[in-house]
Amino acid sequence: MSGFWLNWTNWYGSVRDLRTIAPQDLTAYRQIEKKRACERLLQIAIECIIDISNLLVSGLRLGLPAEEDDLFEKLEQAGLFSSQMKETVRRMKGFRNILVHEYGYVDDAIVYQAVTTELDDFAEFKREILAALQKLP
Repeated sequence: MSGFWLNWTNWYGSVRDLRTIAPQDLTAYRQIEKKRACERLLQIAIECIIDISNLLVSGLRLGLPAEEDDLFEKLEQAGLFSSQMKETVRRMKGFRNILVHEYGYVDDAIVYQAVTTELDDFAEFKREILAALQKLP
C-alpha cells in the first residue's frame, strides 16, 4: 500500500498548494502563471483521487472495474463511499478529463470556481475514506 500513501501525500500537497495560491478574483486568476498553476494542481489532485480509488479497489479485492467510473461504484457498494461522494468523484474525473484533453476549451470561470469554492470536496473525500478504512478488520 505504499502507492496509496504516496498518492495520498501528493493529493494532500496539491490541495494545500491550491488553497495557498487561490486567486482573490477572476481577473487575478486569468494571469497566465496563476491560471496554469491552478489547472495543473487541480489535475494532480483529481488524478490522485482516482489513483487512490483504484488502489483501494485493487487492495481490497473489490473486483476488476470495466472502466474508471466502475471504481467509484465498487467503492460505494463496499461502503467506502457515500452515493454523494461517488457522484462528486465522477464529476471530478470528468473535470480532470476536460483539463487534460480539452485544454483549449477550459472555461476560466469554472476553474476559478472550483479553486475558490469546491476544494472542500477533497476534504470530504478524505473524511469518508479514513472513516471507512478505520472500520475495516
